[in-house]
Amino acid sequence: VRQRDLRPEHIYDFLDSEIQSDSEECSAEEPVLSVDSILPDDLLERILAFLPIASVFRAGTVCKRWRSITLSEKFLWQCSKMPAQKPWYFMFMNSEDPSGFTFDPVLKKWYNFSLPFIATSSWAIASSFGLVCFMDNSNRNRIYVCNPITKDRRKLPEPLESRVADYSALAITVNKHTNTYTVVVVRSKQVPDDILHWNLSVDVYDSSSSAWDGSVSQVLKGWRGGEESVICNGVLYCLIYSTAMVGNSENRHGLLIYDISNTLLQVLPISMPCSLTCGRLMNLKERLVMVGGIGRVDRPDIIKGIGIWELDKVEWREISRMPHRFFQGFGEFDDVFSSSGT
Repeated sequence: VRQRDLRPEHIYDFLDSEIQSDSEECSAEEPVLSVDSILPDDLLERILAFLPIASVFRAGTVCKRWRSITLSEKFLWQCSKMPAQKPWYFMFMNSEDPSGFTFDPVLKKWYNFSLPFIATSSWAIASSFGLVCFMDNSNRNRIYVCNPITKDRRKLPEPLESRVADYSALAITVNKHTNTYTVVVVRSKQVPDDILHWNLSVDVYDSSSSAWDGSVSQVLKGWRGGEESVICNGVLYCLIYSTAMVGNSENRHGLLIYDISNTLLQVLPISMPCSLTCGRLMNLKERLVMVGGIGRVDRPDIIKGIGIWELDKVEWREISRMPHRFFQGFGEFDDVFSSSGT
């Protein structure tokens, strides 16, 4: 490798030339130095930590020393302290084959991807800072947390009170300062022979204690839980659905709020911004954002567009609506859709 100025703006070029050095020929007149002779481990770790994730794996194939560095606990800790890179988009097949796909927004490439495990073809999924939480839809007490990159995984113990549910929602949040995470499961089940009343329970798992910290339950009148939830600033938000089916069509959806630290559960009378066919909640820099299908005035169950709103205290503030020409690009589709954001 030719000797270069190692200023930060040259780090990428320097490492790229090192990775591809086997295809380069150095001039005999120029001094040739091995990177091993000029960089101690701690400095090399800091440089490699600046690389995109895919390039870190490439760097691990350069030599034994670089491979041992990229696989070390110290290097992983160094990477966790770096400024966050653009998150990868991750999706997997609805099958018993543990395969999926990821998109790297830094290098703009798609990759085939193998899950650390697979036990069923149907999972509920939630993610936070690179950790992915899986819940078996057929057995909602079987929950895993895994790092898809390192393939590490952990099976969580079953909640203190295992319940059969008609609907379940899953959420996870990672505390990067303490390297701990919290998993929340919201279960909803209809009271027998009573369509208006639904039993709703919230179970919280804390990785710092490796245990479920109790359970909170409440009977909702005129509302039921669903499968959409997210955690923002230590507060769980869960989309709930009207079972009364009367009155204003804009009240078909509601918002359930659970303060995790204070174990306070409440249903907020927050009016939806318009008649929604469905809603998708997401945490964007600890702000609650909803992407929703806009229903027609005369047929609120028929979607006519897609909008984005942010919760500002107790009101939804519209951020944008998808231009109609883009919406038409989807062609004919159902009143529901999936959506994710960062």
